[in-house]
Amino acid sequence: MDSSHTDAYQMAGQDIPWLLAHWAEHKPEHPLLVWEPKSGDARQWTYREFHTDVHRLAAGLAANGVTKGDKVLIHADNCPEGVLAWYACAMLGAAAVTTNTRSVASELRYFVEHARCVAAITQPQYAALVAEAATQVRWIAVTDDNSGEGAAPAEAAHGLRRFDELFGDPATLTGRPAEPLLPAGIQFTSGTTSRPKAVVHTHGNAIWAGRVGSRNIDMTTDDVYLIYLPFFHVNAQSWSMWNTLAVGGTVVLQPKFSSSRFWDVVVRRNVTHISLLPFVVKAMASQAAPPNRLRVAQFGAIMPPFAQWPDLKIYACYGMTETVTHAISGRPSERWPNGSMGHPTPGYEIAVVDKESGDLCPEGVTGELWVRGTRGIQLFLEYYDNDEANAKSFTDDGWFKTGDMVTVRAGGNVFYAERDKDLLKVGGENVSAREVEDTCRQVPGIAEIAAVGQSHEMLDQVVVVFVIKGPGAADDEALATQIIDVCRQRLADFKVPRAVYVVEEFPRATLDKVAKNKLREMADERRAR
Repeated sequence: MDSSHTDAYQMAGQDIPWLLAHWAEHKPEHPLLVWEPKSGDARQWTYREFHTDVHRLAAGLAANGVTKGDKVLIHADNCPEGVLAWYACAMLGAAAVTTNTRSVASELRYFVEHARCVAAITQPQYAALVAEAATQVRWIAVTDDNSGEGAAPAEAAHGLRRFDELFGDPATLTGRPAEPLLPAGIQFTSGTTSRPKAVVHTHGNAIWAGRVGSRNIDMTTDDVYLIYLPFFHVNAQSWSMWNTLAVGGTVVLQPKFSSSRFWDVVVRRNVTHISLLPFVVKAMASQAAPPNRLRVAQFGAIMPPFAQWPDLKIYACYGMTETVTHAISGRPSERWPNGSMGHPTPGYEIAVVDKESGDLCPEGVTGELWVRGTRGIQLFLEYYDNDEANAKSFTDDGWFKTGDMVTVRAGGNVFYAERDKDLLKVGGENVSAREVEDTCRQVPGIAEIAAVGQSHEMLDQVVVVFVIKGPGAADDEALATQIIDVCRQRLADFKVPRAVYVVEEFPRATLDKVAKNKLREMADERRAR
């Protein structure tokens, strides 16, 4: 029997609109979304209210020409309008394209053109940028404020349609049958190539991720998840929002992380679950916890409890945009060794492979992590319109090559070793070293260039570049200024090099390959001076 037929049964009759309607029927008065802006009025949607507003917005999108299969850009910081728009697109059978709001015009233009977006939704602070970059879309709608903050007069004078004008009559909307493998969203993720890849998530991905992810973190229908990480990342969309929807829980949404407001919101909203990144841990390290209900934090590896947060349990969760949710997970109650990410999540297969020989690595030997599952359910559906990346990332028998290096030790425990070092991690953001290098090469007088991560107290890493000068290069100081200036013009701020180091030669490995591990050591030595 063809696997496509059996796969259909795993999500039969289930998609995102089905899930919203399910909870609107069974928990209509339970809060789904609580909006906690930095300033301005907080607001709450019950499951019934959220479903109604999503239905109204979907009808309005349809009246404005959005149809099944279309792509709609959502370029906004965390805000209720962005969440409603994402689910309205899913209700129609369209796909929302959520993009990093720190992107510059050239990056955003690529996202819009590559995904073939037909419309755009944004905020006053980004309206001019979106209008410049998204020239091919039919229309742009703009929210009234910037995630609760009032728009400056110049921002408000955008001349585009208001977001509130998009709501329509739900009676005009014709329903559609559930299609689990229909695309629901696209997120762009950096890789080792110079252009970000468009990861396609399906309705089946959302159902699977919520069902499995919520079990991984022991989330129940009475729990409350605080989302402060950006909605254009898989952590907020899947690890947080889809986990909550799966159990009929509550999401508290903030524009961004705020150390000064963290405990106030946690206590006042009875938050039970959060996601942690290193910069959050460092920012909160000096704050003692008041009495609260917070009990679960998702993190990339098992950590010891914080002395000042004694009741908080750290759940180990490994995943990436392409795996949709945690492909490897571990609960504190399972008592795995310190630093272990746990074991493969049921539904995923893993292999650890020697990148040179292609052989499986024995216990204790580090290799590349490969993950296997059904595309569109456990794994993302595809890289949109990128046959080359799809062919490079998947083997003929369905294994996805993550680019992450891990080690399996005694008892089958998986330990994270390192990421493919051409992919840097800057404060939770993925940065392609190749993209930075290609941008820097627009400056004349560069013979060779290499971008690496330099250790940083708060962000884990920041980008620095090493340069070998060629003919026509400016003096060292002027060359560094030129490189940083061109990156500021063409790259998001977190991708811009913090320093430029001019050297006579690069350390080399076999086959004359640049030894970036040595460059990273050199970068940290220069930082320490």
